[in-house]
Amino acid sequence: MSRSPALRRLADEVLEAPDLGALARILTGSLPRTFAIPEATLLLWNRKLDRFEALSPGETRPRPIRPGQDGVAAPAARFLLADGEVLETSGALGDGVLVPLMARSGLVGMLVLGAAPGRRKRKPFRRRDARLLSVVATRAALALENHLYQRELIESERMAALGAMAGMLAHDFRGPMTVIRGYAETLGQGGLEADEVRRRADLIVEMVDRLQRMTTDTLDFAREGRRLARRILDAAELVETIAADLAEQVPTVELVRDFRVPRGTAAAVDVDKLRRAAVNIAANARDAMGGHGRLHLSAELLGGHGPEAPRLRLVLADEGPGVPQEIRDRLFDPFVTRGKKAGTGLGLAVARRFVEDHGGTLELLPEAAGPGARFRIVLPLPPPPTNPAP
Repeated sequence: MSRSPALRRLADEVLEAPDLGALARILTGSLPRTFAIPEATLLLWNRKLDRFEALSPGETRPRPIRPGQDGVAAPAARFLLADGEVLETSGALGDGVLVPLMARSGLVGMLVLGAAPGRRKRKPFRRRDARLLSVVATRAALALENHLYQRELIESERMAALGAMAGMLAHDFRGPMTVIRGYAETLGQGGLEADEVRRRADLIVEMVDRLQRMTTDTLDFAREGRRLARRILDAAELVETIAADLAEQVPTVELVRDFRVPRGTAAAVDVDKLRRAAVNIAANARDAMGGHGRLHLSAELLGGHGPEAPRLRLVLADEGPGVPQEIRDRLFDPFVTRGKKAGTGLGLAVARRFVEDHGGTLELLPEAAGPGARFRIVLPLPPPPTNPAP
């Protein structure tokens, strides 16, 4: 029975494998079954560490093979596939076949195939099958090289992001920590008036709170999980809760309210995350206005007619200088900040993530006639779940 159609199909499939796990399933599952081979092992060559790593079907990350530990079970190989020819090596045990995976950058892996039943003590593949197997190996090597390069790129980008985050935190932590240390030392020396002691103690607490906010923003952005702790409340109550939190968290800013949200619309939302998103925007507005100024918060209910779920629209507008044109397109990217003495550049990135977790949108509106920046949140308000009647 000819194996040519199956091998040609596999040669196409390896190029379409979406990830390393799918490629491993083809090379250690589908390909051996085509030859009725009972076992196969895929090894990847780690160029950075100069060692082979094992990749099992269903896995996307190779497992390192370390000296002194249990190795990976692989068939004993006596043959080598090279340029469509099966070569017998001297002194080797077993009847398996080594299939090098050679790509543009060199060796990227090795496929070790077990012995095919009924072909022991002679070459394991017919000439035509060996040539087609070489085609599969060449294409698999190219696909493997692309997947490994993508993994290395993702890891390098992750390390670069972590480096940028660490550098930003180190830079921004230095100021508050210097203040805390300096004032703590002076408090220990004595001789200060009671009012001065309270002032310095209050400033230490303020610096600690700033460090906590910066740490929280960083962790919120770094976490991959986007679970919501929803609770049910009225939309009008939600708006009042957000406004009260803004007044408490950003007390130096005067809040101007314009609420047109009638009572009677219940929604299930994560109140804490929505309050945090609004506070992050308000904190940016406060910094842009030099610590004081007016922040306009408007709210209104949209839709809600027929089967359409209602939406809550919030607009936060400050009276500062506005957002510089050169960073408007990147404003919600991590670490984008300008002219601020504190912060990680994560506040707006975290705010957008929290809003999008709810299925909503957060955007910077085009510049209006007057000064300042305007942010609009549109938030769907799905009705709370109802329990079916027994």
